[in-house]
This record gives sequence, C-alpha cells and structure tokens, in this order.
Amino acid sequence: MSTSQMILGMQLGNGFGTHGAAWRGTGVDPANYADFDAHVRYAQAAERGKFAFLFLPDFLAYKADGMQEAPMLTLEPVLTLAAIARATERIGLVATGSTTFNEPYNLARQFKALDVMSHGRAGWNAVTTSDPASAANFGQEIAPRPQRYQRAHESIQITQALWGSWQQDAWIKDKANAQFIDPAKINAVNLQGEYVASRGPLPIPPSEQGQPVIFSAGGGANGLEIAGRYASAVIGAVFTIEEARAQREAVREAARKAGRNPDEVKFIAGVMPAIGATKRAAVDRRVALGDRAAVALVPYLGSMLGLALDESQLDEPLRSAQLERAQPSPFDPRAPRALEVAREGWTLREVLAHGVIDYHPTPVGPASVTADHMQQWFEAGACDGFWVSIDVYEDGIDTFVDEVIPLLQQRGLYHEDYEGSTLREHLGAPAQYGLDTRLANPAQ
Repeated sequence: MSTSQMILGMQLGNGFGTHGAAWRGTGVDPANYADFDAHVRYAQAAERGKFAFLFLPDFLAYKADGMQEAPMLTLEPVLTLAAIARATERIGLVATGSTTFNEPYNLARQFKALDVMSHGRAGWNAVTTSDPASAANFGQEIAPRPQRYQRAHESIQITQALWGSWQQDAWIKDKANAQFIDPAKINAVNLQGEYVASRGPLPIPPSEQGQPVIFSAGGGANGLEIAGRYASAVIGAVFTIEEARAQREAVREAARKAGRNPDEVKFIAGVMPAIGATKRAAVDRRVALGDRAAVALVPYLGSMLGLALDESQLDEPLRSAQLERAQPSPFDPRAPRALEVAREGWTLREVLAHGVIDYHPTPVGPASVTADHMQQWFEAGACDGFWVSIDVYEDGIDTFVDEVIPLLQQRGLYHEDYEGSTLREHLGAPAQYGLDTRLANPAQ
C-alpha cells in the first residue's frame, strides 16, 4: 500500500446511522435495528467503496431515551460481523470487546473464529470499561483505573498467546496416514496474571492473516500505552489538525517506547460528513432529522458559547449583543467551530444541524467539502486515514461512496481497488502470530 494514500474505515451501529434521529429518516425501516440483512446491505455498500474496514463500537448497557432516539449500537458486534463475513469478500471486520468483562479465552475464541470465517479480515478493538451501569449487568462494580488497565494488558497478551497456541504448520490433514494434526505443535500457554489467566491451547488454526489485528480507541496515558504496545490502528477523537497531529505523534512515540516501528501504528481520525447538493441542502437535511432533538441541545450550545440560551430562540440567529459577548468554551474543543458557524448568521437550529456537537468534525455541503477536509488533514500529517460516521446509512453510505470516494481517487489520495485480501494487508500491518516477542510480558 502506498504511504500517500489514506485508509478508510466506516462506523457501523444500530442499522440506522449515527444521527440520533436516523431511525425516523426518509426511507429508513425502523425494524433495521434487528435486521441483520440491513447491516449486510450497508457493509456491501462500504465494500463497494473499497473501505479497509468496518468498525463496530460497543457498550454493555442500555443507553437511549426510548422515545426520540433508538439505541446507537448493534445487537451484538461479533455476531453482526459473522453475518457480514458471509456476504462480503474483502472489507475488514473490527468489533469492540471489553477486557474488563470478558475472559481472555472467550475473546481469543470469538475473534479468531471470526478471523478464520472471514479469511483473515477480523480485528479486535480492545477496550476497558468504566461505566457503572455496564458493571451492574455483570453483577460487579467498576475497579480502579490501574486495575482495569493491568487486566487489559494481561488480557491482550494472553489472548495473543492463545491465538498462537495452534502453530501455523500444525494442521497436517493427512488422510492417507490418518494424521489430522501434529499434537506437538498445539501447545498450552500457561499464563497467569494478577487478574486473568489461561492454560490453553486454543483449538483454532491460523487464518490467511495469521491472527486478528488489534485496534485501540482509548485515550490518556494508559490508553496510549495499550496502543503503543499492541495496536496496529488507533481510532482517534480530534477536532483540529493541531490536536490530531499531537495525538498521532503521541501514539507513534508510545510505539517507539514499546520497541516497535511507529509506522506500524496507523492513526485514524473521525469524520461525520453532512452531504448535500449545496450547503443549504445539507443543512436542511440535518434540520429535518433533528427537529425534536435540537430543543434539548440549545442549553448545551449556550454553554459552549458562554451564553444563556433556551429554545425560545431556536429558529433565530444570535443577536448582535449575544455575538459580542460570545466566547468559545475552553473546556470543549468543538466550541470555536460552533461560534464560527453562529457568526455566519444561521439560526440556532441550523447551527446545531452543522454538527457542532457531533463527536467528530462535520464538513457540511457538497461532496467536495468533505473531500477537501479529508485531503487537508491527510496532507497535513494529521492522520493516516479516517473512520467515516454516516448520519443515515440508508442513503448516506451510497452518497459517500458515489460522490466523495471518486474525488479522493481523482486526487490520488485513495486506492482504486483493494491491493490485498486481509485486514492486515489493508492497514499495511506487519505479520504477527502469537505474542509480539519484542514486548515485555507483564502477564507472567
């Protein structure tokens, strides 16, 4: 893979889209929440766009108001990807799995089975869990952060050891001599950590890429250590080029400290495009989606701008006196963008429709606006690619694939077709089977 071309992944969640009101969008079937065929259809659209991977977040507790918003995530990420694996050929399949509420053997078995099933396209986004409601679902309480991250290190290393416990040439399949495997090449791992342990072996052979690829989405010093030691790709949450550069370099430095080549770790920034034939059309589309939710967001928008705002001004722009007093909150990196949009004269409802409270930057307007944003960030060294969060999957994925992807290809920033068949090849990640022998082993 050329280093001058970006890597793209696509967020896949509840069957509707990343906008909270996507389930009520035009042409969207509310039954898609439990329809695996819908998820397959969206995955196939992303594969048509030559995306490197799908990325399925996860959350271990119910989190939705039950009235205006649907739950934001799939019923179960690994099972969803298993369905997708049977109906796609090249796109990578990345699911989130908590090290806090899973045992390493379960994680190793699930993800390597998915890797074999998909012919080497699986990835594991290894995360810790700090949500009390999630802990309650397992009859537990949240442990202190040092314990959670120590358990994460142990879990990742034991999982990788289990992945390598069936050696790559152990499967003989010799019918004539009645020898299915070489038992000497399937070994126990016998790893005992402070919080988790496993004897092994794991009776699953290697896939075409050997074993699943590790992803990371955590922040802070602990998250950076996880990323630097184990990850081949890091999912970032950044709002400016400067912030993205800093996070990318922090990830690369963490890899250096772990004894790895920093080029082995790709930093993937988020983008949440709002695409329309014109900027006005893109905003109107978002307004139509967020007509009810906008009311609840006005006070928070006010806090971002240092103003006391309420719904009475929802369909009016900020007044001159308000604009003079407005100051972007130093505690929210999205605030400068919110003030910039407000100064353009949009109503508060329209300001919110610009995605100023989205989890990632939201380019608004024709496809070229999104392509320009991605090109600017990529060429500035802010990221190695993007994970794209589509507001409404039903029409939004095809719009991105048909309008943004060709622009990136014409500019030489994105490949015309897949260069390989495995996720490891899509990411340009080096071969690995079992533990990375360059790393110290805190699980011992």
